[in-house]
Amino acid sequence: MAVTWASHAPPNYSCPFCGLVQGDVSDPSNRCELGDLVHQDEDVVVFIGCDGFGPYPGHAMVSPVQHLETLYDLDDSILAKISSMSRDVALAMKLAWNPEGTSTRQHNEPAGNQHVWHYHLHVFPRWGDDRLYRQLREPLSPEFRAQKAAELRPALQQVLAEKPA
Repeated sequence: MAVTWASHAPPNYSCPFCGLVQGDVSDPSNRCELGDLVHQDEDVVVFIGCDGFGPYPGHAMVSPVQHLETLYDLDDSILAKISSMSRDVALAMKLAWNPEGTSTRQHNEPAGNQHVWHYHLHVFPRWGDDRLYRQLREPLSPEFRAQKAAELRPALQQVLAEKPA
């Protein structure tokens, strides 16, 4: 059985990232501006995110040019291009802003904190006191981790078996 999911985009969704890619950000609901654009080629677009987080605002997002809603929709080729570009963006941040480090994060579906229905990977410049990840880390027992691995292993084997050759 193939893995399926439902789109969360509302009817008549006006995608802000597609507008940016097309050079038209005139839709009133689009918070992107043409000045946000850092790079665009035939496969990926890089732009500055509209929202800041913590005391060091300003991060980039890497997105496919093609409208693809979530990680689930990406083929291996575009995923590789996004991954490669995220590394290049992180290196560019080191040159431009000299942060103490960098982080990436990505969200899928409403419960995963996605709110724009076009895949995007956040690339953050990081500083020791930026408070980007405020949740507390809790150690997990080896038994709990083994149980989670046992639950995930057959599902991953199924996904891998269903991948096109």
